[in-house]
Amino acid sequence: MAHAETSALFDCKVDDFFKIISDYERYPEFLEEVKSCKIVETQGGRDLVEYQISLIKTFTYRLWMKKAAPDEISWEFASGDIFKSSSGFWKLKDEAGKTRATYSLEAKFTVFVPGPIAKALMNVNLPNMMSAYHKRVSQLYGK
Repeated sequence: MAHAETSALFDCKVDDFFKIISDYERYPEFLEEVKSCKIVETQGGRDLVEYQISLIKTFTYRLWMKKAAPDEISWEFASGDIFKSSSGFWKLKDEAGKTRATYSLEAKFTVFVPGPIAKALMNVNLPNMMSAYHKRVSQLYGK
């Protein structure tokens, strides 16, 4: 199973960042590779979210997203055509009025991808993703 993790400091309050990461249906507005994202079911305090992403080709997958407001969102794989399994979390921490956000992901792909290549694939997108979240914070909170 490939693993990737990153952390960044965002110029907004924890509650504000939590609103951004928990508003799944707005992901296509600022995450370039996300073509659609919608909640298809809510059950037992968690949301089944369907993602359609475009990375060379288009893939669809569903994750059970669980919110632990105001500082954590975790997920577990439900179904899809790119992953055999996927789990991870966002953990948020206040640092003098700003938000330290840690993003962690573990995934197994449906097709054979050698471990080092799988890890590289997951890690290569993290800086772009975090940059998109920084821009989103700027757009919404003017910082």
